[in-house]
Amino acid sequence: MSSRVFPDRRAAGHRLGGRVATVLARRPDLAPTRPVVIGLARGGVPVAREVADAIGGDLETLVVRKIGAPGHEEFAMGAVTADHLVVNDDVPNRLGVSREQFDAIVARERRTLQERESLYRGGRARIDVAGRPVILVDDGLATGSTMAVAVDSVSGAGASKVVVAVPTAPSDAIGPLLDRGVDEVVVLTTPKPFEAVGRYYQDFGQVDDEDVIDCLSGDTPPIS
Repeated sequence: MSSRVFPDRRAAGHRLGGRVATVLARRPDLAPTRPVVIGLARGGVPVAREVADAIGGDLETLVVRKIGAPGHEEFAMGAVTADHLVVNDDVPNRLGVSREQFDAIVARERRTLQERESLYRGGRARIDVAGRPVILVDDGLATGSTMAVAVDSVSGAGASKVVVAVPTAPSDAIGPLLDRGVDEVVVLTTPKPFEAVGRYYQDFGQVDDEDVIDCLSGDTPPIS
């Protein structure tokens, strides 16, 4: 049987939106007021668009940048948003990355993410999540560091409730999110053994900036 469960991100989001709607109907305390659905840019935004449409939430995005190791950028030392940082245990020390090197990488990634957020919003102010329920959405979880820093960011901004919703994740990624204060984790599939997120999509092509802007503006055709 093929491991590719979802045709693409929007199809995954359509299914995920139905599951989130069911969870919120069962637990109205999670979203007693209109929720803010935040897609982690870039891959999480098409998924979040469908979730927001399914539950009547306000769509927003959050840019999270992985902190790649020097010379091995694909190896994440942690993740960063404009206002929060998560480091993967003592990875920088084990890789021999000095504090000065690490801080320089973080500063560079923050400049990049601030430019991206400005581009995506087109001059619009960020939606204030203080006192509002938030649903954080990505196209999947791997290590969980990206979602962890997103959780810290919205919690620090005063979100009243935090729900994480993803199409696929390893089962052992759920507990650490709950330990971090997440109120509910909604996952469609938890394959064992878990492989790379893209393995569970038939089409896992790169989401570009225009795709993100179109999703945020609502300029996307409905799923047939």
